[in-house]
Amino acid sequence: MNYNETVEYLYNQLPVFQNIGGTAYKEGLDNSLKLDTMLDYPHTKYRTIHIAGTNGKGSTSHLLAAILQQAGYKVGLYTSPHLIDFRERIRIDGKKITEQYVVEFVKNHRKQFEPIYPSFFELTMSMAFRFFADEKVDIAIIETGLGGRLDSTNIITPDLSVITNISFDHIQYLGSSLEKIAEEKAGIIKTGVPVVIGETTPQTKDVFIKKSDETKSPIVFADQKNIILSENRVNGKWIFDTKEYLNLECELAGDAQVKNAATVLASLEILKNKGYNIPANAVYNGFAHVTSLTGLMGRWQIVQQTPKVVCDTAHNVGGIEYIVHQLNEERYHHLHIVLGMANDKDISKVLALLPKHAIYYFTKANISRALNEKELQYQAETFELQGNTFTSVKEAVNTALSNAQPDDFVFIGGSNFIVGEALPLFL
Repeated sequence: MNYNETVEYLYNQLPVFQNIGGTAYKEGLDNSLKLDTMLDYPHTKYRTIHIAGTNGKGSTSHLLAAILQQAGYKVGLYTSPHLIDFRERIRIDGKKITEQYVVEFVKNHRKQFEPIYPSFFELTMSMAFRFFADEKVDIAIIETGLGGRLDSTNIITPDLSVITNISFDHIQYLGSSLEKIAEEKAGIIKTGVPVVIGETTPQTKDVFIKKSDETKSPIVFADQKNIILSENRVNGKWIFDTKEYLNLECELAGDAQVKNAATVLASLEILKNKGYNIPANAVYNGFAHVTSLTGLMGRWQIVQQTPKVVCDTAHNVGGIEYIVHQLNEERYHHLHIVLGMANDKDISKVLALLPKHAIYYFTKANISRALNEKELQYQAETFELQGNTFTSVKEAVNTALSNAQPDDFVFIGGSNFIVGEALPLFL
């Protein structure tokens, strides 16, 4: 099989949560442990950082990767889902895994892994772990897929655990309260391994303290340390002042990046105490050039200036709250929103947050999990959100661009999949 055939095999033969949702979800670590044994325990060959949370995992992971790269480490990065190319999930120093490696991995191990019946995520994770070992990375940053305690990635014992925040998402698997979701995410906390919590809430703080007490893990609540003394947005970028870093420029401009930055800075402090050599210039360069260093996309990403067009992958209440706040800070004549969602999200709570004055272009991504655009329009109308429907993301985006005047603003989002189909239209 060539690369395209191999990727099609992975999608068609293995359950893919990204495409079909809950029927692909496999709870537990049995398959991960079997694959790990099959591949000779690759994750034990290098150091790791484990990152969980409802929102902010991707930005936090990529920022840490960029900084550690600039500090001279060879850094593996495993994230999900991808937006355009499957290989985005697995990178070393910002470079995607090669097509040849993907082909050879499946070819060489297919007879061994097929009897295990792994999910797409389980096998992709194992491929990443083996690739990082083969390429002799110094450290790998591993982002959980769904949850934490029973997430496939939870076979690692990292130098540091990071939990960015807790919000409502995947409640059918993780629980219907913030406390229950926090308990699942807290499952990545390992005995004696320090943990950074990015965002503290009254419902979740005690959950994390209890777990850290049980595991004797030092715990830091980043948002209670007053790490960032001031933040100002200048020319579309954040400028932070901290006790250690003055005029720290962050390329990522979304409102959520203030808390993500504090989480990263708290994490760096712990890593330095554990012996990591992270000079100040690595921190400055990593924050300033994270997208080019790591390939990060879809975080308040400005893809066009006239009219201004922004894509963002926020897809749940916690993420959309930040998006709406940021939209309120923008200046425009008319606001156009290209919107599509997955059918397993808390759609009504998201729609309740969205601005009523916008012109909507309801659409769906080309996956079976996508909510039908007519159903989305119907539900949106109950919240006084008005617009037309489009059967493809491309048609919705092109219509929005045709309608928008130079001083208008176009936002594209609602799910990773909408952004993933929209970005190639601009890049």
